[in-house]
Amino acid sequence: MDETIKRTAREISLAAVSGTAVYLFAAAIFAVIVRAYAPDAAVVTATGWVLKALFSFCFCLLFIHRGRALFKGMGGGFCMCMLEMLLFAAIGGEFRLTWFFALELLLSAALGGAGAVLGVKLRKEE
Repeated sequence: MDETIKRTAREISLAAVSGTAVYLFAAAIFAVIVRAYAPDAAVVTATGWVLKALFSFCFCLLFIHRGRALFKGMGGGFCMCMLEMLLFAAIGGEFRLTWFFALELLLSAALGGAGAVLGVKLRKEE
């Protein structure tokens, strides 16, 4: 049982940390590109949401393996969203909780779970 907990924690943290690192890099690049061509800040926010949803799905698909993949994927998506929010708060200097953040948490958790289940099915794991 102890090995299962370690493996689960490793899979969730690997998905969350690597997804967050790639998300921060991609969000910075897209923010520069979008701000150069579209002055509206809503475009940057929408692009951030799309990237967050995409990376939450993809990195849980890649790093979560057999055994309760749905719950591990949901945990990975949730942790990824929390980590991104905390890092943006540390970088930007402000910490805001809105209803949209609750929606982001739910969306990231749902897409992380879906990605993990799909990854297990594609690798034909049980």
